Amino acid sequence: MRATDAAACARLGEIELMRAAGAAIARLVEHHVDAPARIVAFAGTGNNGGDAFAALAELAPSYDRVVFAAPAAVRSPARADAEERARLAGVRIEPMPALADVEGLASDAALVLDGILGANARLPLSSQIAALCAAILRSEAPVVALDVATGTDPTSGAVAADALRAVATIALGAPKLGSLLGDGRAHAGEVWVAPIGMLDDDGPPATFRALDDDEARAMLPIRSARGDKRRSGAPLIIAGSTQFPGAAVLCARAAARAGAGYVTVATPVGAEATLRAHLVEEVVVAFDPADTAAAIDDLLAVAKRCGAIAIGPGMSLGEAIGTIVRGVVLGCDLPIVADASALFHFAKFLPELHGRPIVVTPHAGEFARLSGGGTVAEDERVARIRAFVARHGITTLLKGEVTLVCGADGCVHVNVSGTSALATAGTGDTLAGMIATLLAQGLTPLDAARLAAYWHGRAGQLAAERRPIGTIASDVAEALAGAMGLGTARVSGAVRLL
Repeated sequence: MRATDAAACARLGEIELMRAAGAAIARLVEHHVDAPARIVAFAGTGNNGGDAFAALAELAPSYDRVVFAAPAAVRSPARADAEERARLAGVRIEPMPALADVEGLASDAALVLDGILGANARLPLSSQIAALCAAILRSEAPVVALDVATGTDPTSGAVAADALRAVATIALGAPKLGSLLGDGRAHAGEVWVAPIGMLDDDGPPATFRALDDDEARAMLPIRSARGDKRRSGAPLIIAGSTQFPGAAVLCARAAARAGAGYVTVATPVGAEATLRAHLVEEVVVAFDPADTAAAIDDLLAVAKRCGAIAIGPGMSLGEAIGTIVRGVVLGCDLPIVADASALFHFAKFLPELHGRPIVVTPHAGEFARLSGGGTVAEDERVARIRAFVARHGITTLLKGEVTLVCGADGCVHVNVSGTSALATAGTGDTLAGMIATLLAQGLTPLDAARLAAYWHGRAGQLAAERRPIGTIASDVAEALAGAMGLGTARVSGAVRLL
C-alpha cells in the first residue's frame, strides 16, 4: 500500500489524493450520523491525521466539528492543505487534550474519527497512545477508524490491549490486511473501501485479495439458455459411509443448490439406502470397498460422464477407502475437491498430486497433519498456507474464522464473509459440494475455491438472519440463491464499496 500510495500521489498529486480521502470519509460520517451532530476527530502527527482534517473540512457546517490534533513537527503539503481547508470551513482545531479530559470530550460526540496512527503503525503502542485509546474506549463513543483502528497491527491483525474497537473502518484505496485477520477483524467493524483514485497498476501486484458482492456475482457461471443438464455442471460426489451418510447428503444437496444440472453420488455399499431416502433429484450409486480394484474401475467409469469430483465427506479412514481414494484421484484428470477423510488419505501420497487441478479444504487440525508442520498458530496461517502451496502445487482452502485460499501464484485470498453460525456440523460438506459444482462448470480450482468460500459465508449470514438460533448446514444450502442477490432476500456485504 505504501508503494501504491506513492505511485498514486505521483500521478494525481498528494493534495488531490487527501482531498478525495476526506470526501470519502465525510460520506461515511453522513451515512452513520445525520446533522446536526457533534463529530470529534483525534488526529495524529502524520497523514492519517491529515485525513481527519480533510474529512471535517468536507462536512456541512450544520455538524459541530472539532479536531484534537497532536503537533506535527513536519507537515506534508497534503496535511497542510487539509488543515487550512478545515480552518476556512469553520472546523474548531484544538491541541490534543490532557488524558484526564479525553473521556469526557469523546463521550459528548455522536461519532469519533480515529486518525491517530493509520496504516504505517506497528505494535506495541507507545504508553501515551495506549492511554489515549483507553480513554476513548471508556467514553463508549462510536468510533470510525481511518484506514486501520489504532492498536491493530495493519499487517497481521494482532491487537493491543487498549486497541480501539470501531463501528466502521474506511479503507483508503484498499483494505489493510490487519482489518481482515485475527482479532483485527472484530476491531474494524464494518469495512468500507474508498478507491480515492488509486489504480490496480499503481504499485506492485497485490499479494492479498478479497472478494466483494459485485466481483463474486460476476464470477458466477451463467447457465446457457440452450445448455443441457450435464453441461450445466455434473459433479460426482464420492462420499458417505454407514456411520456418516448425512455428509454425502449435505454435499450433494449443496452441489445441486449451487447450480449443478446433474449430481451423481457414489457411496459405499450399505449407505446407499439412506442416501436414496433423502436424495430425490440426485442419482445414487454404490461401490464395494471390499473389492478395491473393482470399486476404482466402477468409480472411474462413472467419472467419465462427470465434470468434477468431490471426495471425502463422511468416508472411512480405513485402508481400503484410502486405496480407493488414491486410485480414483490418480486415475482421472478431472478437477477434484478433497475434504474430510480424503485429506487423511492424501497425506500419504501428496508428492504425486503436485500441479494437479485439486482443491484441498482442511480445517486447522487437518492442515496440521496434511502439511506435516504441526499445530497452526493464528499468526502463522498466512505463511503456512503459502509454504504448503509452494511445496505441493495444490490450491488450498484453509478453513477458520477467516478462511484463506491460496493458489500457485502465492496470492492469498482472504474471505471476508461468514458468521459463527457456520460453526456447525456439515457446513464443510456443504462447501465441498459447492466447489465441486463450480469446478464442473469450468472455474479454475482457485476461482472455484475463493468464490465458494465467499458464497458459502454469505449464505451462512442469510441463513442466520432467517434463523438466529439453530442454523444447520442444510439451511446454508437453501440460502445460496438469496445470499448473492439472486432471489428476493439479500444481506449486506462484509466489505462494502463507498
